[in-house]
Amino acid sequence: MSESGKATAVLVLKDGTVIEGLGLGATGEAVGEVCFNTSITGYQEILTDPSYAGQIITFTFPHVGNVGVNDEDIETSNLASSSGVRGCILRSDITNPSNWRAAKHFDRWLRARGIIGLAGIDTRALTRLIRDKGMPDGIIAHHPDGKFDIPALLEKARAFPGLVGLDLAKEVTCGQSYGWDETNWVWGQGYGKSTGGKYKVVAVDYGIKRNILRCLTSVGCDVTVVPAETKAEDILAMNPDGVFLSNGPGDPAATGVYAVPEIKKLVASGKPVFGICLGHQMLAIALGAKTEKMHQGHHGANHPVKDYTTDKVEITSMNHGFTVARESLPAEVEETHVSLFDGTNCGIRLKGKPVFSVQYHPEASPGPQDSHYLFERFVKMIEEGKK
Repeated sequence: MSESGKATAVLVLKDGTVIEGLGLGATGEAVGEVCFNTSITGYQEILTDPSYAGQIITFTFPHVGNVGVNDEDIETSNLASSSGVRGCILRSDITNPSNWRAAKHFDRWLRARGIIGLAGIDTRALTRLIRDKGMPDGIIAHHPDGKFDIPALLEKARAFPGLVGLDLAKEVTCGQSYGWDETNWVWGQGYGKSTGGKYKVVAVDYGIKRNILRCLTSVGCDVTVVPAETKAEDILAMNPDGVFLSNGPGDPAATGVYAVPEIKKLVASGKPVFGICLGHQMLAIALGAKTEKMHQGHHGANHPVKDYTTDKVEITSMNHGFTVARESLPAEVEETHVSLFDGTNCGIRLKGKPVFSVQYHPEASPGPQDSHYLFERFVKMIEEGKK
C-alpha cells in the first residue's frame, strides 16, 4: 500500500479475484498468465528470460530486488530487447540494493524495461491458489493515484485468450542472423571472448538465452544465431556441424506450425540436433509426439531430474507450462530424462541418430553445473559425425 494506505496496484484474475497492493516498476496495465517461481536467487535472469513472455511471475521468495541489478545478468540475447514478461509480483517492497555487483535499483530497472510490479501481498496464498486451480489468466495494473476500474480490468482479463494456441516466439526472436563470441563468466574476470570455435553450430532463436550461447562457445562452438522462421535449406546451406533448437515462450504446437516442418528436414539431414525447452517440445512433435498444457507448470531452480542414460540425478532450472506427453512418444524415440517431482518427461533422443533434447535449462546453475555435460554431449556427437 501507499503511505496513505491506498492500493496503487492490483491483480485481477479471470475468475473475479482481486488482489491489491503496492505498485512498482512501470505504470499501466498488462494481461498474461500468472505463474509462480520458487527460485531464491536469479530474479534478474528470470525476468529477462524470453521463455516467460506472456506471463506474470509470482516470486515465492520474499526478498526480491534487494541485491539490485547489473548488465551482466541479463538473459535476452539483445540487451536492448524486451523479454516479453508482462509483470512481477513480490511479497515485500524493494529495499535499497546491497551487493557489490549492483549497478541500479531494481525498481528503476523495472520501469526502464516496462515491467509492472505488485508488492505487499501474500504470495504464499497466491501460490496455493495456482497449485489448486492451475495457472490463471489475469491483468496486473499500476496507477500511482490508486484509481482502478475493476469491472473494466476484469473484462480485459477475460478477453485474454491464454497461452494455448499462442505463438510468442515471433515476439522475442532476433530480427536477423548474428554471430556470438562471448564465453562463460569467470570469477574476477567476467565474461570471456572466443577467438574462434572448432565446430560450426547454427542456433535457431525461438527466445534464446545468452548463457546458452556462452555455454556453446565455451565448449568450442562457433555459433551463428538465426531467426525462428529460418528455413532448413538456409540453415543447411551454412554447412553447420550441428544445429541447436532454443528455448522460448508460448504453445509449442502453435510455433510448430512453421517450425516443425523445418525441424523434420534438419533431422533428416543427419546433422546432430540438440534442443532445449521449447526446442525440445517442437523436436518431439517433429518426431511424432504430442505436447499438452500443464496444470501449474514447472518454474524454479530446484527441480530434480534423473538422467536414465547415466542413472544420475541433477538439480535443474525449469520454466515451462507445456510438456511432452510420454505416452505419445513413438517407438523410435527413447525417453532419457524424467522429473522426480511429478514424473513428467524431461528428455528424449532419437534412436540411431545424433538427435536429443531436454525440457529443462542446462545453461543455468542451480546444481551449480550439474547439467553442463549436455553441451559436451552435443560436441561429442558433432565430433563423431565429423569422423
